[in-house]
Amino acid sequence: KLANRGTHAKVLITLDDAAVETPDGTLLFRTGKRHICQGNRIVLLGRNGVGKSRFVTLIRNAIVEPDTVRNVKVTPSTVLGYSDQALSGISGDDTPLAMVSRRYDVGEQRARSLLAGAGVVIEMQEKKIGVLSGGQKARLMMLALRLANPNFYLLDEPTNHLDIDGQEALEAELLAHQASCVLASHDRSFIRAIGNRFWLIDKRKLTEVEDPEEFFRSVAETAG
Repeated sequence: KLANRGTHAKVLITLDDAAVETPDGTLLFRTGKRHICQGNRIVLLGRNGVGKSRFVTLIRNAIVEPDTVRNVKVTPSTVLGYSDQALSGISGDDTPLAMVSRRYDVGEQRARSLLAGAGVVIEMQEKKIGVLSGGQKARLMMLALRLANPNFYLLDEPTNHLDIDGQEALEAELLAHQASCVLASHDRSFIRAIGNRFWLIDKRKLTEVEDPEEFFRSVAETAG
């Protein structure tokens, strides 16, 4: 199961009016002064192009390369679990078996049973990851996340490649462990099931809203 490694610090991440920018340095929005606390499951709401993925990247960089990011303070005990739209944590030339045994230092038998439990069947375990279906890659990513034993998850469109079973499994894992996370998703049922805080990016500002329904309505109206 996804872990929630004990951090005693209540506040995991402090944003002090950090700038969220495009790769070429154009300002998308500023965060204002905000805290991400243990047990928060923050969903980022906003139309395409407002900077949700860039915000996820900013937080990731603040954890992984703290010297490169200004105005974001991360508690040292924060252990990151990160999945992005491209499933970039996984190399297509590797096999699932080799990846799991090497990355998590487990023996072959243990790696095989972990993979089977995650829905990667025996005959797929020694094929190149590049030939797996999107759903199987996503399940492999979830297993990789779980084995990293994080206490804070950053998830960018995590349900894009998951089938219904995979999505329900991810929901159950995040909820069962009171995991702390920041996630961007277009999937309404997933957002409603997971989120307990909602941050809306609109008109180049980040504001906290009570729930996602008003945002969903405004999207439906412009689409209609």
